[in-house]
Amino acid sequence: MQRLQQILPAEIPEIWHLLSQIPDPEIPVLSITDLGMVRSVRQQGEGWVIGFSPTYSGCPATEHLIDAIQNRLSDHGFAPIHVVLQLDPAWTTDWMSEEARQRLRHYGISPPVGHSCHAFEPIDVSCPRCGSEQTSLISEFGSTACKALYRCESCREPFDYFKCI
Repeated sequence: MQRLQQILPAEIPEIWHLLSQIPDPEIPVLSITDLGMVRSVRQQGEGWVIGFSPTYSGCPATEHLIDAIQNRLSDHGFAPIHVVLQLDPAWTTDWMSEEARQRLRHYGISPPVGHSCHAFEPIDVSCPRCGSEQTSLISEFGSTACKALYRCESCREPFDYFKCI
């Protein structure tokens, strides 16, 4: 029996590359693909359908990011573009790439520890500046709702921790 192979349009890697250049508005060192917000790219007729999951359903940047996706792709000859919001399953920090976690640390934000299904278990958050695990929680909420505010007991610096969601 002959195996059926799905033939993907050659433009799909280029589209993923273009999407990887759209920065997250709150953390500009990360792109929407680093965060795993782009769920799919597929051709439909003469246009393209992009599956997109915002980091949470009430994210105020959702419309901005949809516009950015449409503009970036249209500016490079990919049109029409239809962005489909995918709220189920909900976005999770588990979708972040390892490279994104490293970039967060270099940016001064401690990346999520563990997996979202264990988000309420005690965690050891390391300082993104000195690497110490001698840290303490100052506030459940940091500069945004998805971050908590910690302080390093070694270097005494405060820092954001990107919570597991």
